[in-house]
This record gives sequence, structure tokens and C-alpha cells, in this order.
Amino acid sequence: MFSDSFYWWVIAGVVILALLYFISLYNELVNLKNNVNKNWANIDVLLKQRNDELPKLVDACKVYMGFEKGTLEQMIQARNAGLKAQAEQNVAELNAAESIIHRGLGRIFALAENYPDLKTNQSFLQLQSRISELENQIADRRELFNESVKINNVAIEQFPSNLVAGLFGFKPGRLLVFSEARADLNVQDLFTKI
Repeated sequence: MFSDSFYWWVIAGVVILALLYFISLYNELVNLKNNVNKNWANIDVLLKQRNDELPKLVDACKVYMGFEKGTLEQMIQARNAGLKAQAEQNVAELNAAESIIHRGLGRIFALAENYPDLKTNQSFLQLQSRISELENQIADRRELFNESVKINNVAIEQFPSNLVAGLFGFKPGRLLVFSEARADLNVQDLFTKI
């Protein structure tokens, strides 16, 4: 009924369609991976800007908050660890460093209420405003980053794209979760430690 050439054309058509589908899966995985990288770069820029402001904030506070030297030193150490983690794109270490920084910033901003001179210091107020603004932007970008990681990870795990991902070595990403950012700051505890 059908000639042998017809079957060859059908087989060739199926192979071509399968190849095109394979190529589209690969291209989608590449797109998702690059979207994760782009969103990481966006966070990286904001973290660098915020980390550049932290030493200035610490210097402004040192004059007024001498007894809080430990908090200030922890923030600088965490900043340095965060910079290293950013450079290495080590999400786990960055999460740990950022948790310490968030806790320290919350403590400094809450304790600043006890220092009228510090509260009126123009440099401190500008730094506090700038850092708060950057923290909000980081939170927004972190949400976008985590969403792109989630989409990437789902695509890598779903069939049949998981076959392509495994074949070409696509790896899942890690979510950026700053644990201390989730915890409520107990301001009363801060004042009782003074």
C-alpha cells in the first residue's frame, strides 16, 4: 500500500521532530540557567553597595556605642565573609554571613534609640536610610532570584528535560535564604541587655 520511501520519510520526520524537541529543551535549560545567573548578579550589585556602606555605619556608631563593640566587629567579620562568599558564589556561606549582618543591623538600629546624639547625627541618619533602602532592594531581588532558581530546579527535575539536563550536566541551584531575616527582632530584649 505505501512504498518504502514513504516509511523512510515518516521515520526521518519523526527523527527531525525529536531532534527539534531535544534542541528546544536544551535551549530552555540554558535560558533558565542564565536567568539564575542574571538574578544572582543583580543581588551581587546590591550586596556590594550595602557592604560598602557598613564600615561607614560602624565608624559612625563607634563614637557613641562603644560598649557595642562586639556587635560592630561581628558585622564587619560577617561582611568580609559575605564578600568572600559572593565572589565564590557560595550561597550557603552567604546565607550565614547575611544572617549575622541582618541581626547586627537590627540591633544597631534599635539601640540607636538610646543615643540621642547618634539619632541626630546626619551621617548616621543618611547611612541608616541608605542601608534600609538597600536591604529592601536586596529582599526584592532575593525573591526574584529564588523564583528563578525554583523554575530552573523544576525544569531540571521534570521529565523529559531531566534527561537533557543530566546529559549536559545542568545542576540545580540553591535558594538564598537569610535565616535571621525571618526572625522577629525582640526590641525589649535589646534594651534589657544594655
